[in-house]
Amino acid sequence: MRPGDRSCSCVSLSPPWQWMKVKGGDRSHQDPRMSDAEEQEYEEEQPEEEEAAEEEEEEEERPKPSRPVVPPLIPPKIPEGERVDFDDIHRKRMEKDLLELQTLIDVHFEQRKKEEEELVALKERIERRRAERAEQQRFRTEKERERQAKLAEEKMRKEEEEAKKRAEDDAKKKKVLSNMGAHFGGYLVKAEQKRGKRQTGREMKVRILSERKKPLNIDHMGEEQLREKAQELSDWIHQLESEKFDLMAKLKQQKYEINVLYNRISHAQKLRKEAIR
Repeated sequence: MRPGDRSCSCVSLSPPWQWMKVKGGDRSHQDPRMSDAEEQEYEEEQPEEEEAAEEEEEEEERPKPSRPVVPPLIPPKIPEGERVDFDDIHRKRMEKDLLELQTLIDVHFEQRKKEEEELVALKERIERRRAERAEQQRFRTEKERERQAKLAEEKMRKEEEEAKKRAEDDAKKKKVLSNMGAHFGGYLVKAEQKRGKRQTGREMKVRILSERKKPLNIDHMGEEQLREKAQELSDWIHQLESEKFDLMAKLKQQKYEINVLYNRISHAQKLRKEAIR
């Protein structure tokens, strides 16, 4: 077939990129032989490709978060010409720890030994003071016993002297009375008896107190003797108070018994009178 022949039917051989739709173009370059379904599918794929391209552009424009920069690990430098023995370092560290532990143990045992020695010394001091107090108490008891014996002996001696003196006075009086006349002597005896009968209870009390009361001579006494005398008077006062309390209780009991007996007698007499009537 010749090119100049117009009567021949020619087939258009257009390139395949002319069939695709260009962005912003129209459908003039589409293949007229595409079906409606292919055109619809092509139109649906075009927006999806555009959206994917836009998302990629946005991701590229979005700033990416900066990651922390980790410095590289650098191993320790070993000096040239020297060799590090890790076993030796570990052994020295163990020896140091063992030495510190041994030091702590020694200090603990020394402190414990010191505390035990102090405890033993304290116990000995307590026992010694207890023995000293017991010895002092025994000494005081013996001294008090000796003082009481001395006081009893002194009291007995004074009583003997007073009895002897009274006997001598009575003997002198009797001798004087025997030398005087019988009439005058009888008169003196009667006057003495009469005067004795006329003494009231108060006079008797005063006379007894004057006989018992003794002068307190403390001028020649020292400090220890004054202390003993004060202790003696204190004991005597306690004894008198005790005797007074006992006598008051006894008197109260006697009064109670007298009242009981009086009431019984009165009741018996009343019953007797009623029986007689």
